[in-house]
Amino acid sequence: MDDLAGKGKTAIPRFFCKKRRKNIMKLYINEKNRKGHIEPEIYGHFSEHLGRCIYEGIYVGEDSPIPNKNGMRTDVVEALKEIKVPVLRWPGGCFADEYHWMDGVGPKESRKKMINTHWGGVTEDNSFGTHEYFELCDQLGCKTYVNGNVGSGSVREMSEWVEYMTLDGVSPMADLRKKNGREKPWRVDYFGVGNENWGCGGNMTPAYYADLYRRYQTYVRTYDSNAPIFRICGGANADDYKWTEVVLRECFAEPAPKEVHGMMDGLSVHYYCGAEKGLHKGSATDFSEDDYWYTMNRALGMDELIYRHGAIMDQYDPDKKIGMMVDEWGCWHDVEPGTNPGFLFQQSTMRDALVAGATFNIFNRHCDRVKMGCIAQIVNVLQSVILTDGPEMILTPTYHVFHMYRFHQDAELLESCLSETKKVGNDKYQMDNIQQSVSQDKDGVITITLVNTSLEGEETIEAVLMEETPTKAEGFILHGGLNDYNEFGKEPVLYEKPLDVQLTQRGVKFVVPACSVVTVRVRE
Repeated sequence: MDDLAGKGKTAIPRFFCKKRRKNIMKLYINEKNRKGHIEPEIYGHFSEHLGRCIYEGIYVGEDSPIPNKNGMRTDVVEALKEIKVPVLRWPGGCFADEYHWMDGVGPKESRKKMINTHWGGVTEDNSFGTHEYFELCDQLGCKTYVNGNVGSGSVREMSEWVEYMTLDGVSPMADLRKKNGREKPWRVDYFGVGNENWGCGGNMTPAYYADLYRRYQTYVRTYDSNAPIFRICGGANADDYKWTEVVLRECFAEPAPKEVHGMMDGLSVHYYCGAEKGLHKGSATDFSEDDYWYTMNRALGMDELIYRHGAIMDQYDPDKKIGMMVDEWGCWHDVEPGTNPGFLFQQSTMRDALVAGATFNIFNRHCDRVKMGCIAQIVNVLQSVILTDGPEMILTPTYHVFHMYRFHQDAELLESCLSETKKVGNDKYQMDNIQQSVSQDKDGVITITLVNTSLEGEETIEAVLMEETPTKAEGFILHGGLNDYNEFGKEPVLYEKPLDVQLTQRGVKFVVPACSVVTVRVRE
């Protein structure tokens, strides 16, 4: 039993995970050893009042010549439904802590205007507010994640917003909602108490924020016991482990009883990667191989980040009742030349797709702790899945990764291991060439996802099932040059294509080219 991974269960012998046959890498899959549940929200999205994310990208208004339903672009909504968006975070981001929700309800012509001081200094007319957000989520069929204002807002303001959105009864805010055209309350699935309060959300110390969090969350009331609000505490920036430690220490301190788990259901983490740090982050499309290796190395650093924040969380929450919510992540590059620097509009290349695929594999493998991930951002900002230009729309390589990985949503993570991988990279950054995760859905179909980070070497993969013999298999691949991207007015060069998958006696065999993302579906 000492040579088995996962004692007490039918497990993969460790010697299986060593190199077997030359030129063939084996992926061993134990269908009977389920390692955790992959929450759909791991594949979530983030929309902020930033640049052309909401306005133009999603919301064009009812009078727009661009086809829309209640102001929401039909083409964008339909494309997002194809990737099964599970949750959408709104209104920020940095914008959340300067957003006053009352300015975004009532007749549009009477809503207050404001200057978006964080993002481009443009005038915000508040035509997209609470009612419009819930309309969008209804069209997408996704869960809701609202971020409240701690930085510049009051406890009363946050409390009244929750009342406005969720109370089914008689109260000043419920009556106001009805007056504004919504009789029944909405469901708020997740509520974030502030955003990046270590920075743009108020430049607070962790101890000060923890005290505020304890106070503010008290008034995020659940009015319907059948629709509880999942409260998310503002967490760390990247590897700021001190923030996690102090916030948890203070939130778990007396008089907080242990059974309330620090008065939180989730703790956020934000993490971005790019070719460089600081104000200059490097071009989204014109970058070197060394830039790529730096970016990919930083992306793979998500694994250590989750492990170390998770270890701190384990000290206070050993039963993992508090979810780690990576509710901002992705590549942050320089804006496209000639665009507003405050709009954060960037192209998306094959490099970004590799980052996305590798990140999802990490999230999947940490599904015992990671319960949500929200890529930044959904349309026209940073690592978007969709870009728009007036009536035109293109799907980015990252979109296709979401589409290929959608099968993992609500599936069970399976024990899996690769035979000896190869090291790739440059003189400074080295990494395994293949990143992978495996799950099984409710219908028994196994989904294998792999990323080949190598820029030169392909790998022949033989996936071996330990229990059953497969009867059917299909595959999909996203593959192209590292700097390739889809452009407006041109035929797309990066999109999903069929992958040749061969059935074997105990599994499947297929080739994973360099610089590619692969999904294989196997039915036993």
